[in-house]
Amino acid sequence: MNSFEKFIYFFQQTMTKPTIYGWYHILWLFILILICSLIIIFRNKISQKTVKYSILIISISLILFEIMKQLTYSFNWNENTQTATWNYQWYAFPFQFCSTPMYLMFIAGICKKNLFRDSLYSYLATFALFGGFVVMLYPGDVFTTTIFINIHTMFWHASMVVVGFLIWATNSIENTQKTFLKAFCVFLSMIALAMLANYIWKWSGGIETGQTFNMFYISPFYKSTLPLVSIIYNNAPYIIFLLCYIFGFSLAAYIITIVAIAINHTYLKHKNKK
Repeated sequence: MNSFEKFIYFFQQTMTKPTIYGWYHILWLFILILICSLIIIFRNKISQKTVKYSILIISISLILFEIMKQLTYSFNWNENTQTATWNYQWYAFPFQFCSTPMYLMFIAGICKKNLFRDSLYSYLATFALFGGFVVMLYPGDVFTTTIFINIHTMFWHASMVVVGFLIWATNSIENTQKTFLKAFCVFLSMIALAMLANYIWKWSGGIETGQTFNMFYISPFYKSTLPLVSIIYNNAPYIIFLLCYIFGFSLAAYIITIVAIAINHTYLKHKNKK
């Protein structure tokens, strides 16, 4: 095992698998609540430049975390034969729904303020916020026995919540329903890219490798394993499943938009009375 392989092997150290609302999960929830509380306290002192560079820094952190995750999943050390093997795991290719913030945060972080950046911000504050919030509230099967992967998943989804919360708290986007429409356009674009990737995998003969490649879990070539929508996948035509998938995520993002707008209006009304 060379130095680089030892470095990767270090990130494969194990721990007892965390439980939902066990000490590890609660610790990350506490960190998340603390950060969001600080954002609320200092929201009036946070400039748009600070918001932009915060998003950029977080995106770079996510990219570094993801690179290590891909290497960790691909490396295998056999104790019996004392040999190292590398085998890329295509099921872990980083373009799932919760992977999109990594790319979009980076793009938003280097863009000037315009309609395009506003649309990215809108997506991060609605669809991405929803995805991060759901996993932080109910991690489901994201916990493993690998220490680094557990850190990765909690940092990742907590970051999604923090960025979305930061965008809303600092009024970095419009407090109108136009915000949802902008976010929805980005979401459809991500769906289209995921579908294209799924078909490229099919056309390139990837299915014949025996590995799974199911971006956004909407591939027509593999069963969806997502809670609830998997039931639709197994009992309805594929087009119905896909429409329900889009509608479900969009409804959740729309609810977040409405709630955020209501909170902002309530705050302004209370502030004006003072």
